[in-house]
Amino acid sequence: MNKSLVQIRDLDVVYATRAGEVRAVDGVTLDISAGKVLGLVGESGCGKSTLGTALLRLVRHPGRIAGGEIWFDGRNLLALSKEEMRELRGARISMIFQDPMTSLNPLQRISDHIVETIRTHKPEVSTQEARQQAAELIDRLGIMADRLDDYPHQLSGGMRQRVMIGLALALRADLIIADEATTSLDVIVEAQFLDLLKELQRDFGLTILLITHNIGVVAQLADQVAVMYAAKLVELADVEQLFADPLHPYTKALLASVPNIRLVGDTLKVMQGSPPDLISPPSGCRFHPRCPYAFDRCAAEEPPLIEVQPGRWVACWLQRG
Repeated sequence: MNKSLVQIRDLDVVYATRAGEVRAVDGVTLDISAGKVLGLVGESGCGKSTLGTALLRLVRHPGRIAGGEIWFDGRNLLALSKEEMRELRGARISMIFQDPMTSLNPLQRISDHIVETIRTHKPEVSTQEARQQAAELIDRLGIMADRLDDYPHQLSGGMRQRVMIGLALALRADLIIADEATTSLDVIVEAQFLDLLKELQRDFGLTILLITHNIGVVAQLADQVAVMYAAKLVELADVEQLFADPLHPYTKALLASVPNIRLVGDTLKVMQGSPPDLISPPSGCRFHPRCPYAFDRCAAEEPPLIEVQPGRWVACWLQRG
């Protein structure tokens, strides 16, 4: 059994707005096993990216982490000082952001990005040594070393995304958070990127939190899948189990909404309704207004996330027998 590198317990993240307080992550409890890929999926606005930024303690004002615990390799990140967190970011926890063009500094060369990352955490490494490491790194990622002195706008979207991976790997981070990392890529470059990420994960034993709305990406890369809806975790299972037999009605609807290449049926299934307003979410199960299986208890009581089968967790009254 794999040791948990990350343990999230009852995490709450809220945003203060003029209309009221938005609870973007609400009581989420989740483990990420060392050396594994956890896919985090759900509709836009469900709290996936907020959960990722919370792991790095980078939730921006007016947001704040309002409660819970985040344990990383035995240390509670929420109890660390700003300086201690700064030492962890990049060195042990890194993030691949969804748009490399806006994440990379347009005024810095590619070499500057990587050299700065290395020397910030390892000041004993000379600039020349760091540059050599950067050249070896981007060569490993399929970019010729003579592109080191290019600016971000001189690279293709796929190459910029590889640079973002390079920044995440520069210090051999233990945990990589990939936040919608394939959103800006076309399908061919996306396939190349996923193959590269899978290869790196295998070669370096990376632990990856893969945040995406692309179910196909999760099926290809993830070992385990966590499904979020309206700031809540509603299902957690191994990837094969979840795709073969989804238990939560939201997971079923999510998978049914994906076009299939076998062309089974002549219409695309559409999930009815819209995600709820998180300032005043529905009572009980937050999915019940859209759920075709809802009954009275669903609107009255919030179902807890419980283990219904070995390794399978779901928050749904239908699974209580």
